[in-house]
Amino acid sequence: MVGERRISLFGLVNSIILICVAIATVYPVLYITVVSLSDTAHVIRGEVFLFPKGFNLDAYREVLSDNKIPRAYLNTIYYTALGTFLNVLFTAIAAYPLSQKGFIGRKYWMFAIVLTMFLQPGIIPNYLIVQKMGLLDSVWALVIPNLIWTFELIILKTFYEQMSTQIREAALIDGASEFRILFNIVIPLSKPALASIGLFYFIGHWNSFFIPLIYLTEQSMYPLQVVLRGMLVFGETGGGASLVDSAALAPQAMKNATIVLSMIPVLMIYPFAQKYFAKGVTLGSEKG
Repeated sequence: MVGERRISLFGLVNSIILICVAIATVYPVLYITVVSLSDTAHVIRGEVFLFPKGFNLDAYREVLSDNKIPRAYLNTIYYTALGTFLNVLFTAIAAYPLSQKGFIGRKYWMFAIVLTMFLQPGIIPNYLIVQKMGLLDSVWALVIPNLIWTFELIILKTFYEQMSTQIREAALIDGASEFRILFNIVIPLSKPALASIGLFYFIGHWNSFFIPLIYLTEQSMYPLQVVLRGMLVFGETGGGASLVDSAALAPQAMKNATIVLSMIPVLMIYPFAQKYFAKGVTLGSEKG
């Protein structure tokens, strides 16, 4: 019959698997949010499942009442914004010469760059370099050692290589310099690729806790993820008291409220950047 669609076994199995993956992905986020909005008594008795019981915002008020969490939140926003901007800028600059066939030593530079993905010096040498440069306890300790990520550099280089060479040749004939070609022509035409790698950089900086934990000793400079780690692992609050003693709230509610607060910017940005994220996954898979 015209218009009749037959469901294949593969399609059925694939749909079941995708539904299971979706549930496994969504439920932890839903549960964390529900617990953070529920009354302490219901949380302690384990009565919270899919919907909040005894709806209240006590956990959020307690978390935000101390200066430690808001300060860490602002630190994370600052580190992420500055780091992502510099990452995208320097990646765009570094990828341009590597995408030009006439660049001397292009293959050897690419080999050395790709080699860094497999051979890394380790934590101690990196720490000693940052220490000798006097970058400890500064935002530059989080930004400069991770200024260009190899995978994102390769993605952008591949995108540049797919662009028409006629535009660059015409600009050179008109007397434009390479810097002018890059900033006035190449970068404006590369917005989808830049947005894609920018999203990767943003997620990486926002979720980073290990690097700040190593290079920062001043607690006033800690980002949100380091503070959240202290709460989850050691049961710390802003004042150093145990979570159980904090306003008679359940530890789960306090922890989950902080987790939800840390997820809000990503949940707000990702829906608008989803198309660029999908573009980044397939970037370089086609030649044209």
